[in-house]
Amino acid sequence: MDLFPHELFPNGVSRYAIGGVFIGLGVAVIYLGTGIIAGASTFLESTLSYVSDVPRFQKPKYVASRDWRVLFTLGMVGGAAIYQFTFHGDIWTTDVQWWRLLGGGFLVGIGTRLGKGCTSGHGVCGVGSASFTSIVNVATFMVVAIGVAQLMQALQVVP
Repeated sequence: MDLFPHELFPNGVSRYAIGGVFIGLGVAVIYLGTGIIAGASTFLESTLSYVSDVPRFQKPKYVASRDWRVLFTLGMVGGAAIYQFTFHGDIWTTDVQWWRLLGGGFLVGIGTRLGKGCTSGHGVCGVGSASFTSIVNVATFMVVAIGVAQLMQALQVVP
């Protein structure tokens, strides 16, 4: 029996392992260099300090670090787009309708506020630091995601 079945990983596991190492190194460098946990929702939230007067967005930690956080966020999106374009000739990678992406993004935004963070903050940084709250949140994320995916498949929902 294969440790990593070809059906599950048709391109092998090395690219995922390499990506995981880079993610781990990235969050470690950010944390060691700044003391900031590299959660994407906080990075995106800090950009609101440019346009909103709401006190929550004007916290000194957001204002002081917002410039490099914006560059980091743009680098994540831009890097993915460059990779996709370079190796696949196109930057759009989904058949999902735009309104479903917008609705899903809105629901994810609500979830990150309710969960006090996103999957990257809790899943990579929080679990990595053995945070009980993050472990519970990641378990909840996974149970809900698997349940919704199974429901959508049972209802034969397509993009």
